[in-house]
Amino acid sequence: MEKDEIFAEIKAMLVKQFELEPEQITLEANLFTDLDLDSIDAIDMVVYLQKKTGKKFSPEQFKTVRTINDVVEVVYQITHA
Repeated sequence: MEKDEIFAEIKAMLVKQFELEPEQITLEANLFTDLDLDSIDAIDMVVYLQKKTGKKFSPEQFKTVRTINDVVEVVYQITHA
């Protein structure tokens, strides 16, 4: 998956599962302050991305994630390792 595809996938999931407005979801959007996600929501997102990519993610890989772009970067790194 390329970065634009990863972003599109994350955006679609956030709109569907968390009922967020598409225009809220930008690469700069902070998961917690801008999108109002909590730690359980973040776990749900990681589980969804694991299923979508077929890759296992470790919690350490997501410890520093704060923005949508951070998520895109981590998923890209894992899928291209």
